[in-house]
Amino acid sequence: MIKAQHHWFLYPFLVWYGRMRLKLHFKKMHYVGRFENNNKPILLISNHFSWWDGFIIADLSKNKWGKKFHIMMLEEQLRKNWFLGYAGVYSVRKNSKSLIESLRYSAELLENTANLVALFPQGEFESAYQQPFHFENGLSWILRNVESPVQVVFMANQVEYFDSSRPHLFVHYKAYDAANKTKHEINADYNSFFRECYQKNIELINT
Repeated sequence: MIKAQHHWFLYPFLVWYGRMRLKLHFKKMHYVGRFENNNKPILLISNHFSWWDGFIIADLSKNKWGKKFHIMMLEEQLRKNWFLGYAGVYSVRKNSKSLIESLRYSAELLENTANLVALFPQGEFESAYQQPFHFENGLSWILRNVESPVQVVFMANQVEYFDSSRPHLFVHYKAYDAANKTKHEINADYNSFFRECYQKNIELINT
């Protein structure tokens, strides 16, 4: 597998570049959520519907929560976009013997309180309208094998256009207590959270 690095120039540059691209593409970015950053490593669970997802999480990780960003990407995609390996991206090969190595590496990263590890438990791009979401097994394995306390955060990235040619980006997040939860319980709780976020979008746009 390919492990993550944080190049002294490429890492901050790509976070900055992503932030600039987000501001240019979206009419407005609505960050909706609150949780207490209690000096624990963060395991962030998000839907995966767009090319923007990694940039959104990297921006929040560095500029809002002060964490070092890490995210898992399919190895064939990371080899094509090799420079992302210098900005916190590491690889996974699904349906291979090296899969457990990537999961073990994720758990090791979560032993460091300075780190944020982002996962897309769907395992691939899916439409935000394709619901319910079905999580794969990697998330449960990581939670079972992390020895230190971890702050789990749910995130939902959603887009609405309303009266504009440029979309509004809604980024919802909240702390989640994953202790003693099964994969199916976490999956169901995330789906409930995602549906609630759509209702909040309607309320926010009307205020």
